[in-house]
Amino acid sequence: MSRVLGSRGLRSRIVLGFAAGALLVSVVLVTTTWLLARGYLLDQRERSLTRQAFADANVLSSRLATAGTEVGDVVVELLPSGAADVVVRSGDSWYSSSLDVGARDVPEELREIVAGGSAGTVRVETASGPALLVGVPVAAAGVEFYELSPLSELEMVLRTLAVVLAAGALAATAAGAAFGGWASRRALQPLEQVAGAATRIAGGDLDTRLPPTDDPDLLAIVAGFNSMVDALAARLERDARFVGDVSHELRSPLTGVVTSVEVLAARRAELSPRADQALALVEGELDRFRRMLDDLLELARIDGAPPSDRATPVSMTALVREVLAGSGRDPDLLTGDPDEETVVTGDKSGLERAVRNLLDNADRHAGGVCAVTVQRRDDAVVVDVDDEGPGIPVEERERVFERFARGPRAARRSLPGAGLGLAIVAEIAARHGGAAWCSAAPCGGARFTLSFPGGAR
Repeated sequence: MSRVLGSRGLRSRIVLGFAAGALLVSVVLVTTTWLLARGYLLDQRERSLTRQAFADANVLSSRLATAGTEVGDVVVELLPSGAADVVVRSGDSWYSSSLDVGARDVPEELREIVAGGSAGTVRVETASGPALLVGVPVAAAGVEFYELSPLSELEMVLRTLAVVLAAGALAATAAGAAFGGWASRRALQPLEQVAGAATRIAGGDLDTRLPPTDDPDLLAIVAGFNSMVDALAARLERDARFVGDVSHELRSPLTGVVTSVEVLAARRAELSPRADQALALVEGELDRFRRMLDDLLELARIDGAPPSDRATPVSMTALVREVLAGSGRDPDLLTGDPDEETVVTGDKSGLERAVRNLLDNADRHAGGVCAVTVQRRDDAVVVDVDDEGPGIPVEERERVFERFARGPRAARRSLPGAGLGLAIVAEIAARHGGAAWCSAAPCGGARFTLSFPGGAR
């Protein structure tokens, strides 16, 4: 049972708990009420039938007191109330007011009680249902009087009462479940608010806070959560400012070094082969350093920034076509849906940066782009960039979007790049309400996918 409850949600467990509690209380109350009512009604019925039997026995005794009166004649003429039947024993002879009852219906233990001069009662089962048998000794007439009264009417009343009580128990259980649903919604409402706020914060909305509350039990939770978000926002702002400041501070010395290298490169013909080789190495590292600074500045701009107020409708098909043409790539690489089918709302410069990073990543690490597809899938616009490389192992497909993450091939071959290009792609996709992921391409390489919420068609 605990395993079944554990597999359910908290709200379901609360509802089930209330329903089970209401059912348990209802069963206890219904059972107690039915047992008390049954005992009381049976006791009252037994007393009433016993008084009736004594009254009918007195009538029989008075009639038998008349000289010449036969027991059989009196029994036939006797009309007991309540559809009861009479059985009389006189010596070894038995007389009955009905052919349906007789000596066979009188238990031996009741005969012994009446023969001993005492009255007694016993419940018996007859062909027509349960009945109460009352035995009364009539000493004046020297006979034993037995009156058999049916209890079918009382049993019907008890069955009706049981059905009504059971229906009441079911109604109480349903009411308990309904109250449990209401209570669970009230109890989980603060948790839902926290979950919603956490989701918005994870999406980049660091201005989200929990609303103030007057509930003393929630004051500490609300205050602690808001303080945590304040600290997180401050930490992210400090980190982003630090990265931006460092990147800006590095630009000045980098510019000076680049200028000096350009002066040396202008007189490359005067250098020795070894010096020329060293100069080429320095140029490559400076280019890599410059790219890394640009990426760091872009990440510093993106981190913690609110959604851009420059968001406009942008056709991803047209944008990819422009990026391909602007970078000198073959426009025939692009396939997919028409421009009007792939419109998204976003910052065009950021979307261009994301697409360009994917194309540059394919050229730099995978031998080039083999296909670019832009199409609408349901309510999303998807951009697929397939490269001609060997593909990316499944265990590395999530890690490649981490900052400063470089695959084993890039590290072994000392390929350019600092591992920030795909991280920028993932950040831009997240800021636009989309996502980026990696999978296997039909051409054998890796497929990098960008997905954005599509605008109205």
